[in-house]
Amino acid sequence: MANSGEGKVVCVTGASGYIASWLVKFLLSRGYTVKASVRDPSDPKKTQHLVSLEGAKERLHLFKADLLEQGSFDSAIDGCHGVFHTASPFFNDAKDPQAELIDPAVKGTLNVLNSCAKASSVKRVVVTSSMAAVGYNGKPRTPDVTVDETWFSDPELCEASKMWYVLSKTLAEDAAWKLAKEKGLDIVTINPAMVIGPLLQPTLNTSAAAILNLINGAKTFPNLSFGWVNVKDVANAHIQAFEVPSANGRYCLVERVVHHSEIVNILRELYPNLPLPERCVDENPYVPTYQVSKDKT
Repeated sequence: MANSGEGKVVCVTGASGYIASWLVKFLLSRGYTVKASVRDPSDPKKTQHLVSLEGAKERLHLFKADLLEQGSFDSAIDGCHGVFHTASPFFNDAKDPQAELIDPAVKGTLNVLNSCAKASSVKRVVVTSSMAAVGYNGKPRTPDVTVDETWFSDPELCEASKMWYVLSKTLAEDAAWKLAKEKGLDIVTINPAMVIGPLLQPTLNTSAAAILNLINGAKTFPNLSFGWVNVKDVANAHIQAFEVPSANGRYCLVERVVHHSEIVNILRELYPNLPLPERCVDENPYVPTYQVSKDKT
């Protein structure tokens, strides 16, 4: 099992990202040759942690590619058996949501999948989507509700609520399924909730920052409930989605759904000396938690 990738070539887009870095690490450890796309291969901040991975010297090849540039993924994808499309911006304070979030997510996905369609070697594409593309459709999310892979976020609702990241992932996944059908591509989407766990890359990512914000002297915690999942589980799920022939459709990755108050309690138990917020940001009832399907039907 450890060397299941021996002799196989795969591409990982946005390889310097949080999930992608772990994905590259695990693929190399399984014997795969990895063609990794990054925006700037000459920037050590983006690549040093990748080239220092075990097996990287022999089997990691960096390629320059830009989400908004048509055809820029052709050479990275050419000759690959599988493609993992993880590249997509994730941050909360976009000044120009269309240019900063939506275009890179949607056009980038279409560019990557068009490159996949040109490469006859590609057997399957695993697309990193998000629970953002699943859970925002106006239906109630309460403890007796089970969110599953049949749910799809409503773009109009996202736009009206100015949830630009959620909108970007929803539109990108929708575009991926439509193009895959049109081009006859075998795709599987991975839809993780908030991803946390150890960082390989030197820069802080948005989901890990949600935890850091709580321990950096914050006086209050948000009145929010999110699903959470470990980055290593997410990376491994991508590999399973590629390696297991019967994998298909969408996979919601949520270890559990908790309110921020519970996260503070967990942190307090683990690290009693940390300065943690004592109260919620508002006096409203706590946003409820909900279930996420355990089984894929």
